[in-house]
Amino acid sequence: MKIVVLAGGLSPERNVSLSSGTMIAHALKRLGHRPALVDLYFGLEDPAGPLEACFDQPVPDRWKQVDPQAPDLEAVKAARPGESPSQFGPGVLELCRQADLVFLALHGACGEDGRVQAAFDLMGIPYTGSGYVGSALAMDKDLTKRLVAPLGVKTPQWKRADYTDRDIDRLTSTTPVPCVVKPVASGSSIGVSIAHTKKELHAALVEGLAYGGQCVLEQYVAGREIQVAVLAGKALPSIEIIPSDGFYDYENKYQPGAAREVCPAPIPPAWEQAVGQAAVTVYQALGLAVYARADFIVDQGGTPWFLEINTLPGMTPTSLVPQEAAAVGMDYETLCQTIIDESLKARQGSR
Repeated sequence: MKIVVLAGGLSPERNVSLSSGTMIAHALKRLGHRPALVDLYFGLEDPAGPLEACFDQPVPDRWKQVDPQAPDLEAVKAARPGESPSQFGPGVLELCRQADLVFLALHGACGEDGRVQAAFDLMGIPYTGSGYVGSALAMDKDLTKRLVAPLGVKTPQWKRADYTDRDIDRLTSTTPVPCVVKPVASGSSIGVSIAHTKKELHAALVEGLAYGGQCVLEQYVAGREIQVAVLAGKALPSIEIIPSDGFYDYENKYQPGAAREVCPAPIPPAWEQAVGQAAVTVYQALGLAVYARADFIVDQGGTPWFLEINTLPGMTPTSLVPQEAAAVGMDYETLCQTIIDESLKARQGSR
């Protein structure tokens, strides 16, 4: 199959996305497909050239390792020639029309939030993963929690805050600590802070202004960090995350050795069943498809507390979904092919 692997984009998670895309493209080539790895935002180097040739180019390795620092998006914008406001770079849509499938390796804004999926639906371009509605819902942490809380899935108490610098002192004084401050629509733990004191909360809210001043202020729940992938509607074995320092933030997620990951998680069978069922419940409630990864804190009594769900989870060298798939005997290539097969079924069902 001719498959465009779409990565990058204008997102704080573009470096993670480019790493995922590189890994996926290599796997697809080993499977006998003809992948074309393309940066959503920068597009093709020669958009006027023959598009068919893009599917026979070697996969570049320059993006394989995730940069430890999140990208400067203003610098990314300045690096693209021209002044087009489009999130789609030159030649991207034309190439996607030529493909049998677009494998979405995008993460974060404009990729995981449903906008690209909606555009492809309108154009009749098949793609991997969930549709635009489920993607949009899952990207919004506040809406997700509102939808799943009535279903019996426990989630920490929270409130959404849309604020400016004038509101920071008020929010600091009225929000109990410890708490977690996280952008409403972001991933890879970018912009996430755990505030144990009012001083730390104030600093976290100031930092949050860089992410639009829209955040979720969430009750801090102590426990073990457990994540569960759902593939084709079924939970894979859970994985426990044990950061070497601090919590599972951007750096600990993507730098080898920064966190210890144990899969299957060393938890009692009853806990495993409970966290797996909670993940599937969230997946179904949001109308997700193909695959996703849900994040939980499991407290000392074995209760899973749902935090968020990712509709295009990472596929980098240190990502969790490939490790969970491996725990049931599924190698990286088979995982990619399963995502392709399930996505083609999902797109047929949505027509």
